[in-house]
Amino acid sequence: MVNYKDLGLVNTREMFKSAVAGGYAIPAFNFNTMEQMQAIVMAAVETKSPVIMQVSRGARKYANPTILRYMAEGAVAYAKELGCANPEIVLHLDHGDSFETCKDCIDTGFSSVMFDGSSLPYEENIAITKKVVDYAHQFDVTVEAELGVLAGVEDEVASEESHYTKPEEVIDFATRTGCDSLAISIGTSHGAYKFTPEQCTRDPKTGKLVPPPLAFDILHEIEKKLPGFPIVLHGSSSVPQDCVDTINQYGGKLPDAVGIPEEQLREASKSAVCKINIDSDSRLAMTAAIRKYLAENPGHFDPRQYLTPAREAMKQMYIHKIVDVLGSNGKLAKQ
Repeated sequence: MVNYKDLGLVNTREMFKSAVAGGYAIPAFNFNTMEQMQAIVMAAVETKSPVIMQVSRGARKYANPTILRYMAEGAVAYAKELGCANPEIVLHLDHGDSFETCKDCIDTGFSSVMFDGSSLPYEENIAITKKVVDYAHQFDVTVEAELGVLAGVEDEVASEESHYTKPEEVIDFATRTGCDSLAISIGTSHGAYKFTPEQCTRDPKTGKLVPPPLAFDILHEIEKKLPGFPIVLHGSSSVPQDCVDTINQYGGKLPDAVGIPEEQLREASKSAVCKINIDSDSRLAMTAAIRKYLAENPGHFDPRQYLTPAREAMKQMYIHKIVDVLGSNGKLAKQ
């Protein structure tokens, strides 16, 4: 058993409480590689922001659970080395698919886990979520649950259709499970293709797709049902068009990739939404930088040469999200 506190990590309880009260959201950035982790830590330290480093089941398999534990411990040490005396870093399991997966993460140093039972029948979702909560809370690990289904594809998580969260279910679900935060579905979606062209309109000047608005009426109804309760938005990458254009310019094929407009995420972060998940934007920033570098430097083959600008591109993207979208900069409890 590895306790996350021995790694210098924190859970989400206090940071979510502060975020809800302060009208901002905590960034939850997915990572798979050392470069992504470095960029997350550098951005968080530079902006004095709490941060959640998320690991999907696919990332855990890719990077190895043991290595991830030491990477998380290293992230805390790296933040201190960069000058942050009291970093607030969470290691979070994203979209855990079973009690066993969640337990294994808790036992190996995660400070927060998500059980995603959104595709299960309602009562089964409640039963397994409560089982995860009962185990996690023994070790002061926080638990995120999910009601409603997001469309799109990300790692092993896939659904062709979205199903909005039913506000009338949230009180019963939160009360019976004891979960610490709740991921809801209000129109966000996984991946770089969050909406089909048929779901969007086109800007007559640029020809770019304009996605449909989020269902803020559902969000506000949920806030009324659960005042002050931490709400989470998944699938909230904005799919920056400059990255998409760069990828396409240098040999990529990402036609009609579209994400969530940042102004909608700004609005959401001022509500009870206190955690916003961002994954695809990091992948796009990294891929755009690597494609550009290799196209301009065809004789280079040292991975450090093209991963250095890729890391910097991700860092700048993370800083932008923290400062300009989520508003979590300067929100460390102890600075």
